[in-house]
Amino acid sequence: MIDFDPDRDGRPAPSPCINVCQMDPQSGLCEGCLRSLDEIAQWGAADEEQRRTVWRAILRRKGEVPMWQSDENRGAI
Repeated sequence: MIDFDPDRDGRPAPSPCINVCQMDPQSGLCEGCLRSLDEIAQWGAADEEQRRTVWRAILRRKGEVPMWQSDENRGAI
């Protein structure tokens, strides 16, 4: 589990990738990190604020995406 709070953590935003790289066709999000293909592709060139914005979206999605609401997947990120 990657423990990162984009609004409170002073460290540089870490990559949310957990090496489970499979896109869900229904949501269009990676099943491992809950990022879109655009977010994944742009991560390397993103500045710190852009990365924190992506993290905020991931944390929001975590509560919205059905596959992340089961006990076995909860907390993977």
